[in-house]
Amino acid sequence: MAKVIKIKKGVDIKLVGPAEKKVSQAQRSSIHALMPDDFIGIVPKMLVKEGAEVMAGTPIFCDKSHPEILFTSPVSGEMVEIKRGPKRVIEEIKILADQETKYESFPAWNGGSRESLIASLLQSGLWVFIQQRPYGIIANPKDQPKNIFVSGFDTAPLAADIPFILQGDKAAFQSGIDALTKLTEGKVYLGIPSGDTFYTDIKNVEKVAFSGPHPSGNVGVQIHHIQPINKGDVVWTVNALDVALIGKSLKAGQFIAERIVALAGSKVSTPQYYRTLIGASITSIAGTDAAQPDVRAISGNVLTGTQSNPESYLGFYDSTLSIIPEGNHKKFFLTEGWLAPGFSRFSISHAYPSWLLGNKRYDLDTNLNGEKRAFVVTGELERVFPFDIYPMQLLKSIMVNDIDAMEKLGIYEVLPEDFALCEVVCTSKIEIQSVVKKGLEDMRKEFSH
Repeated sequence: MAKVIKIKKGVDIKLVGPAEKKVSQAQRSSIHALMPDDFIGIVPKMLVKEGAEVMAGTPIFCDKSHPEILFTSPVSGEMVEIKRGPKRVIEEIKILADQETKYESFPAWNGGSRESLIASLLQSGLWVFIQQRPYGIIANPKDQPKNIFVSGFDTAPLAADIPFILQGDKAAFQSGIDALTKLTEGKVYLGIPSGDTFYTDIKNVEKVAFSGPHPSGNVGVQIHHIQPINKGDVVWTVNALDVALIGKSLKAGQFIAERIVALAGSKVSTPQYYRTLIGASITSIAGTDAAQPDVRAISGNVLTGTQSNPESYLGFYDSTLSIIPEGNHKKFFLTEGWLAPGFSRFSISHAYPSWLLGNKRYDLDTNLNGEKRAFVVTGELERVFPFDIYPMQLLKSIMVNDIDAMEKLGIYEVLPEDFALCEVVCTSKIEIQSVVKKGLEDMRKEFSH
């Protein structure tokens, strides 16, 4: 029986519009896109030009610093546009998809040496699903990770139900786990929800069960409570859905870029799951829901996802598409503002009577309900931050770029997503995830030479 770790700090934000457990085929997306911004620390070097014909699995670009790390096309078709922004930075690489996908082949891997596995992962583009902590960057294939961690569930608001998505791909998930065991001399840890039965027959992993509120499903929280990261440690993480994708693709010898995406949120007419491909257009999944006035489409969950629009594309790693109210209207202080009774307002501090309503779901918007103000000590961050780390002190050390203090206060253990709830409860309205992202970039630059 798996060891159970209880997470006490955190909060579950229950929102209107969770995806019904029903899977339909999404509309065909005529254009698919890769966005280099999805890959932290990558400087893309194009390998194909506009107008070129590509197949699913054809290398599109590589990392300038690590040219062996290839980023491959999720579909076959014609490269129609390389969209550039200021200073000619590549923002989107668009591919006009064929009606029927044609695949590039690579040597299938059904067992063998670590070297042959790494070669297959690199050649196929599957390597980019393996990420490194610290920094949250794509793993260096020359490294030997201390351990590999996989979180088998997601506790974020409206997030996709991972065991539900995996129910038809359990064999592929096991194949992916078997491959990961070849990549480390340590252990492969699988974080599972307390009371889980789905992962019971998954082998070759060390299972650790977690109970408690969000962010108990974050792999960073799980790493911290299983084996914290110290200076000099390198561990790898893989999203559970990507483990199955890796297992399926390695067996087939083709990059099978399938995604089952949870379309959720109070502004979705039919919240449910849709089968699509990586990089599909938002419209092909959400239809007209994403084009409504005064709504915000988010590729990912509402706490950590990327703001999108009907012309945008699904993020490379995302399995949730959230659509919620924009919150750009003024709120009358007696009915919706600070003097309102608050029966429909969410607060972790029990400032409103809504907390007495038990499992109430909230229709929250993106309104900050206040402007940026002095960053003062309130104790709110510590209530939702389940690390043995002082969040306020770490954030302030990042703001003044104190490298030594950042190290001592535990920056190697965290990513922006681990501070998402801190951002929600912050009375100072600080963009905390952006602060943490900058701190990690500063650390990476400091020690990259």
